[in-house]
Amino acid sequence: MGQEILEHEEILTSPIVIETISNTSNEVIKRRSFVPKRCAVFESPYTVLEETDHFEIKIYPESAKQLPDIIDNKVQTIKGLDSPDSDRKQQYEKKRNIGIVFSGGPAPGGHNVIGGLFDAAKRANPESRIFGFLMGPDGIIENEAMELTREHVDNYRNLGGFGMIKTGRTKIDTAEKMALSAQTLKALQLDALVVVGGDDSNTNAAFLAQEMFSKEVQVIGVPKTIDGDIQVRDSLGNILCAMSFGFHSAAHAFANSINNLATDCSSDVKYWHVCKVMGRVASHLALEVALKCHPNITLIGEDIADYIDQKRIERARKENTVDYTAYGMTLRNLSRVICDGIVRRAAVGKNYGVLVIPEGVLEFINEIQMFIIKLNTIIADYNQTHDNIFHKDFPNLEDKLDFLRRQARLSREHPNFSVWNTRDDDLFNDIPAYFQDGLLTERDAHGNFQFSLVQTEKVLMDLVTDYLKILEDAGRYKLGIAKNWYEKTMNKGGMDPGKFGPIIFKNYGQSDFLLIKSDIISKKTMKQVLENEGMLKESEDIPQPVKNVFEKSVPKFKTQTHFYGYDGRGSDPTWFDCTYTYNLGFTVFSLIASGVTGQMAAIRNLEMGFEHWEPLGIPIAPMMHLEERKGKLELVLEKSIVDVNSRAFRVVKALREKWLAAVPGNECYRNPGPNVLTGGTVEKRPLTLKLNSLDKTVR
Repeated sequence: MGQEILEHEEILTSPIVIETISNTSNEVIKRRSFVPKRCAVFESPYTVLEETDHFEIKIYPESAKQLPDIIDNKVQTIKGLDSPDSDRKQQYEKKRNIGIVFSGGPAPGGHNVIGGLFDAAKRANPESRIFGFLMGPDGIIENEAMELTREHVDNYRNLGGFGMIKTGRTKIDTAEKMALSAQTLKALQLDALVVVGGDDSNTNAAFLAQEMFSKEVQVIGVPKTIDGDIQVRDSLGNILCAMSFGFHSAAHAFANSINNLATDCSSDVKYWHVCKVMGRVASHLALEVALKCHPNITLIGEDIADYIDQKRIERARKENTVDYTAYGMTLRNLSRVICDGIVRRAAVGKNYGVLVIPEGVLEFINEIQMFIIKLNTIIADYNQTHDNIFHKDFPNLEDKLDFLRRQARLSREHPNFSVWNTRDDDLFNDIPAYFQDGLLTERDAHGNFQFSLVQTEKVLMDLVTDYLKILEDAGRYKLGIAKNWYEKTMNKGGMDPGKFGPIIFKNYGQSDFLLIKSDIISKKTMKQVLENEGMLKESEDIPQPVKNVFEKSVPKFKTQTHFYGYDGRGSDPTWFDCTYTYNLGFTVFSLIASGVTGQMAAIRNLEMGFEHWEPLGIPIAPMMHLEERKGKLELVLEKSIVDVNSRAFRVVKALREKWLAAVPGNECYRNPGPNVLTGGTVEKRPLTLKLNSLDKTVR
């Protein structure tokens, strides 16, 4: 035993073994050493802000009422400065204590925001201190923070996740939480607080800025979300911030994984891979993934919402009526669209493929959206009225359904009493139990419906599978048979393929992939057809080669489902996100050094090449509007959805038929390539932005 221990120790002390089993791979070491480019303005030793009135921003009265001290903020561009006057120099170089917090889910590049802020602050004054609040906003409320050293920051440069200081989803949204936060900022003697997060977090940053205004603590926001739904524009549509950080990296990670599935299914020719990608409110990730790897079918929620059923409109016009159900796609319509692609690919021998759907696609279906709105209202109203939690009082699905039935009965007795009526109840009872359970799942901390907890792909694919069975029974869903395989099979069995071909197939002699006639849906009907054509006597069995041909034509629909979310948000950042976030960190410091508060750090012209990037500060308060949350109207930053008139979407729409590849021959799948920082060919910016910038260039 002792000898064995010695041998283990000897093995584990070997330099090669130590290098091999180290927690830090050579790739991580290489990533840490990468130094992102800095925008030209940050090459100057100092920076200065310049206010601009070039952008028109509509201010909502409620924003002015709730955020009076920061409502008049303007868009500010950052300019480099070599020789400031003494007062400006002293202000820029003074020692500062700056806190930073991550809020919400991780997004690739967050560590480089800290890296850029740390480098900029230390360059201005080596005695400045950066504090990281631990576990998100809870760290501010509970005064859990750590001072970040160079060694600590260097250890996380260019790496994914928020592991350096962790993150959390708590909102500082009550007077008590605000008071505790103020105590923390005072105890640490902070000059500024940086909030890195999504739309809700930057909304929180605005209210913190207002609260801390009189206490002379600056608050700066940073746009973060892999969903890509923070895209800031002014009232005229001018782009101030084209994309939040983390989007490009997550989309690239998803696209690489989905491309691997495309390689698998086109090799194994057995499965349809159904890939749900994150994107609760907007389909930006699905659109970017489509451009990166060319799946056979990609659903875009905003396009579905824009759908108009022309047949219904025409029928209503002839009847001199209006069919409001013709506007917007139903769940059944959507399943038919998917089935159409599956059937057409099968007809040319491709009973496999890749389908990409956005996480929140159901939100764009009229009937489902109505359920979500009504159930959100009911749950929020119950929680407020009963001072309790709906999901605790009604833990089981049957309990919830019974509550809804009572609401429906009340609506009959008092039509204005409940938003849930008998028709709602009847329609809701028609959908599967697991989907009912999903629609009634607990809302998140912001009162939002949690689409990630609903098996969106199962809801759709159950409908698809059911309809495919109907099509198969009707003889419309068949697997196309390669003509050369058919001929070889028949010849091998001693039968004349040319004699049987016109009888069995509806397109014999017209295509390289043969489709059995639609009235041949079983071996029994095959026998009847052969008997009617005089090719077979009633007492004879179907020849084995013909049986083999029929069995080959029967499609065996198999699916594999995948969810892409947490893996992408935890991926290492691409060159784009490494560079973007590093410059965001410098932007943050420039805003702090100039004494502003209530601004969001951003980089303009991300849709163009790096040399055109323009750091700036965007006023958060004027960008806010009223939106329903938890059954109440609240001030929030508006989320951005996919513009179906954008060039990027129009390109995908124009290529749908090509990427479906419902023709004999090769697929159109595209390999996005590995995520490398130097020496690689990975796209330097999101493809959606690249395509949309063509419109900007033309103008």
